[in-house]
This record gives sequence, structure tokens and C-alpha cells, in this order.
Amino acid sequence: MSSVTLIAIALAAIIALAIGLVIGYALRKNWYETKLDQATGTATGIIAAAEKEAATLKKEKVLEAKEETTRYRTQVEDELKERRSEVQKSENRLLSREESLDKRDDTLDRKEQSLTDRDNHLKDREQELNARAAKLDKSDEVQRAELERIAGLSTDDAREEILAQTRNELAHDQALMIKDSEDEAKATADRTARAIIADAIQMSAADVVSDATVTVVNLPNDDMKGRIIGREGRNIRTLETLTGIDIIIDDTPETVVLSGFDPVRREVARLALEKLIKDGRIHPARIEEMVDKARKEIDDQIREFGEQTIFDLGIHKMHPDLIKILGRMHYRTSYGQNVLDHSVQVAKLAGAMAAELGQDEALAKRAGLLHDIGKALDHEVDGSHVEIGVEVAKKYHEPKVVINTIASHHGDTEPTSIIAVLVAAADAISAARPGARSESLEHYLHRLEKLEEIANDFKGVDHSYAIQAGREIRVVVAPDQLTDEQSVVLARDVRKKIEDELEYPGHIKVTVIREKRTVEYAK
Repeated sequence: MSSVTLIAIALAAIIALAIGLVIGYALRKNWYETKLDQATGTATGIIAAAEKEAATLKKEKVLEAKEETTRYRTQVEDELKERRSEVQKSENRLLSREESLDKRDDTLDRKEQSLTDRDNHLKDREQELNARAAKLDKSDEVQRAELERIAGLSTDDAREEILAQTRNELAHDQALMIKDSEDEAKATADRTARAIIADAIQMSAADVVSDATVTVVNLPNDDMKGRIIGREGRNIRTLETLTGIDIIIDDTPETVVLSGFDPVRREVARLALEKLIKDGRIHPARIEEMVDKARKEIDDQIREFGEQTIFDLGIHKMHPDLIKILGRMHYRTSYGQNVLDHSVQVAKLAGAMAAELGQDEALAKRAGLLHDIGKALDHEVDGSHVEIGVEVAKKYHEPKVVINTIASHHGDTEPTSIIAVLVAAADAISAARPGARSESLEHYLHRLEKLEEIANDFKGVDHSYAIQAGREIRVVVAPDQLTDEQSVVLARDVRKKIEDELEYPGHIKVTVIREKRTVEYAK
């Protein structure tokens, strides 16, 4: 081969290689571009999916945040309402006390002004009397000197002679006056005592209806009984263990009965159970929490009852523990009568009678208020309420008069002061007034039936009915059988027969009603 042919072959090979390189580069570039487009599409899809999922998560989180915000706002609003209610109650109590203090301050100002005016008047009278006494002394000296000159006797001799003669003349009159005074005192003593007691009762203004401790809890539905019992009875066992009260769940619809000898424990159990029913979450841990909360509330209420009582009666400087024991009597009853109300009533009666007799009114109120203090602890301490009350009074260093009053108000010990006698009388008055203490239901119904039966036995009576818990009987007569004058006689006869045949506390009012009705119908 010639050199030209070789060169041509070499050039052709180089050209073919260059063309192959160009074609290979173009093919590889096209492949890379295709892969790049595929990767770009995949990345775009991933980003879009991620953005969509992020938007979904964002909406869910926003909704959760809104729900949590709403729930927290509701909880905060409930707490604020409860706190506002507590603040309002506190403000009402403070306003009430402030009004009472303002009234007392006005009364004291008026009394102070009255005493100032009286003191000024007495000073003027004293000066006038001093001047008159000086004038009389001077005149007396002149007259004495003249009498001594005329009678020829000294002043002492004349005095002795006159006194001897007067003593002999008045001895008989003095004996008669003493006897008349004794007779008059005996005749008026009972009348005066009755008047003082009547005034004290009227000043007391006590309610007739007696309080009773609540031992029944109403349920919203019968399904709540199962929730109170709990799985295998664990809820009811927990509640009974924590409160010391028996919880009776029977077939009575929508009712749970609390049974226990301690009224404070029973009140704690009632309050805790009502809170659990209202809350709806009933399990041992929640029961323990509610019982603790109820116990704290009852302690606060007991202290408030005691403080309000001594504030209303104007009694000061009493030991805080004794005030708390006093508040416990609000949850104690005796024969259906609330012991705290009874003690307040006795304090008012004793204070009124002591004021009439010139005794220490504040001390009489204090003794009357504490005379039954032992009843607040007689479920916890052995002994009668008198013995317990004496020990409590000694423990908190009460005055001897108060201790003797507690010991003697039932006649166990001889009274050593007038206040002790007054408290015993006030105690009897408070317990004996109509409606103060409960009687058996059977006896009560029998008395009402007998009362109506007595009225219905008279001729001309159409019908009768007892009202006001048996303290009044209304008799309706036939107008064509009895006249107005005969109705007056009937009222007297019914009253007399009731007094002869029926035993009852207090008084019974007999009201005879006679009316004639004429009815016509216009057509």
C-alpha cells in the first residue's frame, strides 16, 4: 500500500472514531436528561405529598389546640365562677356584720349622748342642791340655837328624849308595816316573776319549727346506686371506712340512707356523697379526695356557726376550741330540737331575765349558751352531758358561775347564783314551749283525730279540721241550725271540752265559722 492509502485509512478511522464519540456523547446525554427528568418528577411528587401531609397535620394540631384551649377556658371559667360565688358570700357576710356594727355604733352614740345630757343635768342639780343644803344648814343652826334657849335643853338631850318617845310610838306600827310588806311581797312575787318571764319570752322571738338532721340523699336516677356500690362493693366500702357511716341502699327509688350515731360524721358523708354524685367520677381515690374536702368544709362551717353565734349574742373572749365545740351543736338534736338554736334561745331568755333583775346580762347569756355544751361531745366521751360540759368549761377556764350553771341546770348540783337559777328556768321554758320538741307520730295523729272528734260531736257542726300542727281547730257550723249567738256559746263549749278531755302542749285556738251563701245562676 502506498503512503497515501494509509493516510486515508488513518483519517477515515479518526473520523469514524470522532463520529462515534459524538454519537455516544449525544446518547449518554439524552439518557442522563431522561433520568434527571424522572428524578425531578419523583422529587416533586414527594415534596407535594410532604406538603399535603404537613397541611393535614397542621389542621389536626390546630383543632387539638383549639379543643384544649376550649377545655381549659371552661375549667378556668368554672373555677372563676366558684371563686366569685365564695367571694360574694364572704362580701355578704362582711356587709351583714358591717351593718350590724353600724347599727350598734349608732345605738352607742345615742346612749352616749343621752348619758352626757343626763350627766350635765345631774351636775346642775348637784350645784342647786348644794346651794340649798348650805342655806338649810345655816337656817338649821339658827333654829337650833333658838330652841335650846327656849327649852333649856341641849341638842343631844332633846334628841334622846324625842327618839325614845318616837321609838315607843312606832314599835307597834313598825311591826304592822313589816307584816304587811311580807304579805304584799308574797302576793306580788309570783306575778312579778311571771311578768319577767313573759317579757323575756317575747323578746326571744324564737321559731316554732324544730330542725332535724338530714340523713337521706336523693339520687338523680337508680343507675347511680350501682356506681355508688362499685365493682364488688369497693366504692361503698371505701366511703363507709373513710366516714364511719353505714350507707343503706335498698329498693327505695332514687334514695340512699345514711345511718350513724355521730351527726357530724353523717353530715360529712352526706356532703361527700352529694359531691360525688354531682361530679360523676366515683372510684376509691376520688371518694377519698371528696371526703377530705367535705371534712374541711364541715370544719369551716362549724367554726363559722360558733363565731356567728357568739357575735350575734355579743359574747367576747372565748377560747377558739370552745367556739368550735359550740359550732358542733348545730349538727346535734335533742328530742327533735336543734341544740345550738336551743342554747341561743336559753341565752337570750336568761339575759333578758337577768337584765330585769339587775344581774350581769352578759354573764347570763354566756352561761345560757354553754349550759348544754356537753351535748356536742357526748357521742365521743363517756358520761352525761352535764359532766362533760363541766369538764369542758373547766378546761377552757370559764367563770365559776358558768361552771356551776352547767352543773346545776338539771338539778344535779345546788345552784350558787341567781344566774344559775335563771338559766335553769330559761332551759325549761325553751324546751316546754309548743312545737319545740317532737312527740311520737302515733300520739300526734291521735291527738289531732281526737281534737276533730270533740268538735264534731256538738249539734249544728257541719265539719271541722285541725290546723297549725294541732294548735288551732276550725269548726264550720250549719248556718240554718245555729245563730251567731249560739256560735259564740259553741266556741266556749268546745274549748271547755278540749280542756277536760285532751292533753296537749301550749294553747289550742278554737275558731267557729258561720257563713251563709246564696247562689243563683243567670240563664
